Amino acid sequence: MNLSTTRLTNRFQARFGYDVCFGSHVLDPGQPLLARELRRVFAEHLPAPTLAFLDGGLVAAQPDLPDRLTAYANAHPQAMTLCLPPVVLPGGEAAKDGLAVCLEAVATMREAGLCRQSCALIIGGGAFQDAVGMAASLFHRGVRVVRMPSTVLSQNDSGVGVKNGVNLGGVKNLLGTFAPPALVVNDLALLDTVSDRDWVAGAAEAFKVALICDLDFTEWLIEHGPEIPARDPAVMAELIARCAALHVQHIATSGDPFEYGSARPLDFGHWSAHKLESLSSFAMRHGEAVAVGLALDFRYAVRQSFISECDAGRVIHALHRAGLPIWSDWLEAERDGERLVLAGIEEFREHLGGTLQVTFPAPIGSKREICELDRTCMLAAIGDLKQVWQGMEATP
Repeated sequence: MNLSTTRLTNRFQARFGYDVCFGSHVLDPGQPLLARELRRVFAEHLPAPTLAFLDGGLVAAQPDLPDRLTAYANAHPQAMTLCLPPVVLPGGEAAKDGLAVCLEAVATMREAGLCRQSCALIIGGGAFQDAVGMAASLFHRGVRVVRMPSTVLSQNDSGVGVKNGVNLGGVKNLLGTFAPPALVVNDLALLDTVSDRDWVAGAAEAFKVALICDLDFTEWLIEHGPEIPARDPAVMAELIARCAALHVQHIATSGDPFEYGSARPLDFGHWSAHKLESLSSFAMRHGEAVAVGLALDFRYAVRQSFISECDAGRVIHALHRAGLPIWSDWLEAERDGERLVLAGIEEFREHLGGTLQVTFPAPIGSKREICELDRTCMLAAIGDLKQVWQGMEATP
């Protein structure tokens, strides 16, 4: 055999699939949704050996959550058995600050004796889902995950996707994995104790995906946006369902679910949002930073003649009426005469794999990808946005 001319070609496809289910008060013992779905997903390994991880912030707001989950498991022994009492770990953005929570989850999985056919049930917000989900994706090269997201942002976006990750060295999601869940269960009742700030911030991702994918949904958001801060549950239920559907559709049909290419349509508005989060030491909620990023990119789009002044005004005012921020003083932060937020362009290029490809609406409800951002034009867009914001703040 001439090894210098020998080539082995290995090409294969792997099929992934999972369902996103919607309900309310899912952990009430009389509710069949979770037990039914566990029996379907773990049909050959019942009852599903389950290790439940609970977001500490959620447990602080709903102290009876561990007991409710235990009572549910006891009521449905044919569907699930808890390997250990529910495990409470720190939640919020701090959960993603380095590897501490991820490694603690791994240690607990080992203590519980989980295997690849076990179930890691993760109940909590997006950052908690990211950190514990990463642990599950690493343990034995992948334990099956059932997600129960507990914030607006995680129910309509991150919790229904295929990503996990943690921040490191001040860089958002520097470490992470792609690992589709086995099942996602959105329980509207888990949102009852979400703060008003997080209730509103989570809506930013709905605006994001609607503005580049769905004109009808965009018009619905413009019409119903003012009802979001009032915590109308019917409005939020529809927002979450429609937003989640668009995210799931993109993952399934884009041809690039694990983001091997450079295009990231679902990262519209995120090049600056990620930088704003890090500049603020993550004091800004992700949704708040995304809202500012959307507003900024709309002002840039006007200067580039991608969209009209009128359309930009409608959208930015809609974000404002929905209670979302459209401005951050971090947009003007400087060091040695350099505007710090613009460093987000290069960081985003690195995040995309070396080739910059940024999504913009053109027109609203559709998208275009561009490969360069004009820094001078972006600085002007920041100035434009500040004027818009000041005008809104001055209006009673």
